[in-house]
Amino acid sequence: MALAQAWRWFGPNDRVTLPSIDQAGARHIVSALHHIPVGEIWPVEEIQHHKNFIENNQLQLKWTVVESVNVHEAIRQGKDSRDKYIENYACTLRNLAKAGIHTVCYNFMPLLDWTRTHLNFELANGARTLRFDKTAFAAFDLFVLKREEAFGEYTPKQIERAKVYINHHSKHELRNLTNTILQGLPGTLKVLSLSEFRDLLAQYDHFTKEQFQANLKYFLEHIIPVAEEVGVNLCCHPDDPAFPLFGIPRIVSTENDLEYLVHCVNSPNNGITYCTGSLSSNAENDLCGIIKQLGHKIHFAHLRNIIREAD
Repeated sequence: MALAQAWRWFGPNDRVTLPSIDQAGARHIVSALHHIPVGEIWPVEEIQHHKNFIENNQLQLKWTVVESVNVHEAIRQGKDSRDKYIENYACTLRNLAKAGIHTVCYNFMPLLDWTRTHLNFELANGARTLRFDKTAFAAFDLFVLKREEAFGEYTPKQIERAKVYINHHSKHELRNLTNTILQGLPGTLKVLSLSEFRDLLAQYDHFTKEQFQANLKYFLEHIIPVAEEVGVNLCCHPDDPAFPLFGIPRIVSTENDLEYLVHCVNSPNNGITYCTGSLSSNAENDLCGIIKQLGHKIHFAHLRNIIREAD
C-alpha cells in the first residue's frame, strides 16, 4: 500500500500556513469547509474556491482529503428529518467529486466530535500536547456537570480520586476544564454552556448501542450507493476517545465495532479512518491486529504517538 503524507489545515485563519506545510514535506492537504453549518450542502463554488486557494500558488500542495463532512444529529438519533440531511450529505459528496476530491472522513460520535481535558498540557521535557485525563473528566462529570447517573458508572476509587481532584483545583482551573470538554461540538468553535450541554445530553436518554448501530446502517445504506456512483471513499473515524462518555454508548471504538461498520453495508467505498491515537486510547484494542484484519478497508490514516497512563 502506497502512503502519501498529508497535513490537516483549518483554513486561512490556521496559524500553520500553507508554505510551512509545504516546507515540512507534506504534499496533500486534509481540510474542510468549516464555515458551513452541519447538515447544509457544500456548494461546488465554495469547494472550488477553497481548493483554488490551496493549489493555485507556488507550492506543491493538493487538497485530496476532507475531514470532515459532519453527520447531522438527526441522522445519529434517527429522527424523522434524517432523510433530508442524508440527501444534503449526498449532494455534498457529488459536489466534492466534481471538484476532484474522492476521500471523505466522517464520524458517528454522539454529541461531541472529540473530547479532551487539556489542550496545552506540558510534558516533562517542556513540549506541549493534548491530554485526556480520566480523573479530571470524572471530576467534571460528577461534580461540575452533576450528572446523577454518573455515580453508578464510576468505581468508588474513581469517585474518590475525582473528589480529590475537585478539592485541589481552583475555580479558574475547573472553568478551563469545563470549557475544554465542552468545545468539541462538530462543525463549530462554540463552547457550550452547562445548561445547553445538559439539554443536548437529555436527547440521548435511553439510547442503546443497537439503536445507534441501526442508525449508522441506515445512513450507510443510503449514502454508500452515492459514494459508489461518484467514486468517493467514505472513511469513518473511530470514537475519540474510544470508550463511552456521559453514559452514551459508542459504536466505533473496537475491532468488533469496525467489523460491523464495514460489513453492515459491504462496499469498497465503505471504509475506515485508522487513527492510532483514538484506537489506542482503549487498552483492549490490538492496533496491529486491526490492520491485519481490516487493512484493505483503510482509506485514510492518522498516525499519532501517544502515552496511555495507568487507570
